[in-house]
Formats: sequence, C-alpha cells, structure tokens
Amino acid sequence: QVQLVESGGGLVQPGGSLRLSCAASGRFLSIDVMGWFRQAPGKERELVATITSGSSTNYADSVKGRFTISRDNAKNTVYLQMDSLKPEDTAVYSCNAHYWKDDYFRTYLEVWGQGTLVTVSS
Repeated sequence: QVQLVESGGGLVQPGGSLRLSCAASGRFLSIDVMGWFRQAPGKERELVATITSGSSTNYADSVKGRFTISRDNAKNTVYLQMDSLKPEDTAVYSCNAHYWKDDYFRTYLEVWGQGTLVTVSS
C-alpha cells in the first residue's frame, strides 16, 4: 500500500508564505497525478492544484498566481508553495495521489494523506 505523509502546515499572517510537502512511500509501480485539496470549516473539500508526472499543472481560480505546485519524481514528493496567503485560505490541506499498483493487473488506485492544517490569521 501507498502512504502519503504531509508536512509544512501551521499559522501564518495574511500576506505570508508557507510550503507544504507530501511524500509517498510504500510499494507501487509509478505515481500518476498528484494534487492538493483543502477543506475549510463548514465547507466541502475543494481542489487546490494538481500536477501530472510530466509536470502539467492545474489550479483553482482562487489560488492562481499565488500558489505553485511542483513535484520531485525521484523523491515521490509533491510540494505546494503558497504565497500571498489570505484568511480565506485557512483550511485542512490534504495530499492526493493516483498510482499504479505493483501487481499483475497494474491496478489504478487513489490514496489520501491525513491532512495538515493551515491557518492564516493576524
């Protein structure tokens, strides 16, 4: 099984920056798309950004120009650089990955991290 471990959350003032990391470990053939989602209190989970193994990216309109997603395929790690943070960015950020299992059928699976809290407040 694949496990995702996030790090880098915390408290930051409005206008500040944070960098989240998510490392995948376990046994798998390869990882396809990786991404970040977030869920604010009382709201549904929403997409923040995704990145393919070829580094094609996709962003939610609300974070375009402020957040940057990247990945290091050699380390099976995805990053989210968050700049110009706003109070409305406060949420639990969760890492997501789609991967091919190292089995006969090359099963395509999805896995989630446990989430890391980002709080933007003065």
